[in-house]
Amino acid sequence: MTTQDDLFGIAGAPAKSTKQPKGVQSAPPLPEDQALAATLSPHVHLGTSTWSYPGWQGLVWAGRHSEATLSRTGLAAYAAHPLLRAVGIDRGFYRPLAASEYERHAGQVPPGFRFTVKAPSLVTDALLRSEDGRGQQPNPLFLDSATTLQDFIDPVCEGLGKRIGALVFQLSPLPAPRLANMTEQFDRLHALLLALPKPPAGVIAVEVRDAAWLTPEFVALLRDAGARYCLGLHPKLPPIEEQLPLLRALWPGPLVARWNLNRLHGAYGYADAEKRYGEFNEMLDPDPQTRVALARVIRGTAGAGQDAFVTISNKAEGSAPLSVRALAQAIVGS
Repeated sequence: MTTQDDLFGIAGAPAKSTKQPKGVQSAPPLPEDQALAATLSPHVHLGTSTWSYPGWQGLVWAGRHSEATLSRTGLAAYAAHPLLRAVGIDRGFYRPLAASEYERHAGQVPPGFRFTVKAPSLVTDALLRSEDGRGQQPNPLFLDSATTLQDFIDPVCEGLGKRIGALVFQLSPLPAPRLANMTEQFDRLHALLLALPKPPAGVIAVEVRDAAWLTPEFVALLRDAGARYCLGLHPKLPPIEEQLPLLRALWPGPLVARWNLNRLHGAYGYADAEKRYGEFNEMLDPDPQTRVALARVIRGTAGAGQDAFVTISNKAEGSAPLSVRALAQAIVGS
């Protein structure tokens, strides 16, 4: 994909809506961010994994607001930031959301904005888990197509429509008996993907948490079903450079990437990262190696006329909005 770098084109950024709900106002845009956004290809949709962090005051919000207020009415102010053209909806992973909830989100953003939506764990986790995350028993609805359609695909397509960027099936770590029989898991995933309708916009993508998935069989089933591999930047998986062969094998097509957790925290380091990063308003652990590699892939993808849907967590470098800015600079600056 890196051979596409020379195709990268300069294009004006899509117009941003100025409509914002009362009570939550966006921070005044920095001239350098506006100039950077104007340079980014309209195929590049960068954003954060969600939007309800009070500590982003001055970066995204003009004032201080509660997490509940930002979750409910802050999305329009978020989408007014010149570099934030996408956002993740991770909340549906914990419980399925209604079409009306997705529709409410879609109504707060401009036409060029895109959502990356995680499928519920109801169908992406092979185990039923206790509140502390411990697996208790097998999940009979794991990769069940009827449940997926009813509780995920139908409501998200009805509610978001053309604002869909990527519908992501993040497959939780598999228990040992399933890891010992990956052929069955490949067949089960293949059957699910073939049963799903094409969304009105964007793509369906699969993200994994076990390296055992990353095989030619996995690539073949994704290609056959017309699905994408979601580049998962997480310590449970190999570094980005070792995942790129999967993207090359599936080229051409849109890029879906989720930068989840800095590798220095280890595979189970979410709690440590959250404690260290506090208000999420500083880039405390820059990861230029990952950023440069990701920027190269985005640049090549957009330069070939394909969309790139990329969301970044606060746990990637300490502050997702600052990571988005640094990634945008890397995309246009090389």
